[in-house]
Amino acid sequence: MSLPLILACLWAVVANVIAMFPSRDNHWRNAYILIAIGIPILVAIGYRHGVLLALLVMVAGMSILRWPMIYLMRWLRGLLSGKGRSL
Repeated sequence: MSLPLILACLWAVVANVIAMFPSRDNHWRNAYILIAIGIPILVAIGYRHGVLLALLVMVAGMSILRWPMIYLMRWLRGLLSGKGRSL
């Protein structure tokens, strides 16, 4: 197994361990940190193994961080319908 795939597996384990602990801000700060760390890992996987595997790992990461994705989709839907607020 290559280093980017090992890092992706480690990222998933760390994300699940972080989710087990209580948080005052419902883990939003942790989610931002995990997203910032996960993007370079995805780029490395895409560069080393191809886009298809990078997309598969991205879907797995999106399932772990589903609430930031849900809010992003709601914001984009509102923006496209003209009812959304700007950032």
